[in-house]
Amino acid sequence: MEGPYKYIRDGNGKVSRVIRIGTRKSQLARIQTDSIAEKLKGLYPDVHLEIVGMTTTGDKILDTALSKIGEKSLFTKELETALERNEVDLVVHSLKDLPTTLPPGFTIGAVLKRENPHDAVVLHPKNMGKSLDTLPDKSVIGTSSLRRAAQLKKRFPHLEFKDIRGNLNTRLKKLDEKDDFSAIILAAAGLCRMGWESRVSQILGPEDCMYAVGQGALAIEVRARDKDILEMVSVLHDPNTVLRCIAERAFLRRLEGGCSVPVAVHTEVKDSQLYLTGAVYSLDGSDSLKETMQTGIASDNKVEEQVDEGVQRAGITANNMPGPAQDASEKLGLDLANLLLSKGAKEILTVARQLNDAQ
Repeated sequence: MEGPYKYIRDGNGKVSRVIRIGTRKSQLARIQTDSIAEKLKGLYPDVHLEIVGMTTTGDKILDTALSKIGEKSLFTKELETALERNEVDLVVHSLKDLPTTLPPGFTIGAVLKRENPHDAVVLHPKNMGKSLDTLPDKSVIGTSSLRRAAQLKKRFPHLEFKDIRGNLNTRLKKLDEKDDFSAIILAAAGLCRMGWESRVSQILGPEDCMYAVGQGALAIEVRARDKDILEMVSVLHDPNTVLRCIAERAFLRRLEGGCSVPVAVHTEVKDSQLYLTGAVYSLDGSDSLKETMQTGIASDNKVEEQVDEGVQRAGITANNMPGPAQDASEKLGLDLANLLLSKGAKEILTVARQLNDAQ
């Protein structure tokens, strides 16, 4: 068969297209990808799915180099390269790892129902039964996230925070097998997907630590021109999660934030209203700005007749959802970011970025 697509012929001579799903090779990435493949197989039993584990140069790069460019962003770029070269047809990501502005030609074709978006405390076995409040003074907490460290330093001044890197398995091993850390902070969703709920000692609510943009949601990235693939995956969209994540991503994009600055959010849909709380922090948490805004997202659930299929909102394409609710969500994110910028958010983030780059 000609063209960039791959086809397969079964024993009866029937030809069907192979949909290739790209994934990182970590255990969590495979679990997430397998869950998406299972959903697609249930919806489209005739489609042949093939999971392609990407071997990346990331394995060979030193930790020091990775800490500067970000391990996850490196893997994200390599997966996008495979998508661009037609080596895969769709890629499964944790939405929080995807930049708010995608490279030209790509779009997020599905955002699945969000799992618990909060952060979790995982204690060293010797500290079982304790919480961040009751850990002894100067206890060392491991986190690779500036967002978590900034909020928790302010909230728990008796604790110390140090960088910890690697995938979930690696971090838990570092915690359990050494005495360097009293506890580590991880995304609750990842622990749950791995089946490690029993390791969660404490879930951090928004009063302790607001979460990252998109945290807890899985996203499927596709080529924007692949209308058939886009249509195929769009049935996996969870409407509330889509609206929450459009608002969150628009907020972060307007702030020009990313992993290198402490930005946190909290969203909630209640009574046809979308509430967005957003905050920016200095690296030590001493300086911060936090505000909440809301918007109406009620709709008659009818998708307008004339859908502009090229429309992306904060990198997300959801043609099967009403446009006005998506527009309102995007505007909410922009408006909240503009409010924080008017109060000095840019100055806080600029200093945070400069200090982090200097480390």
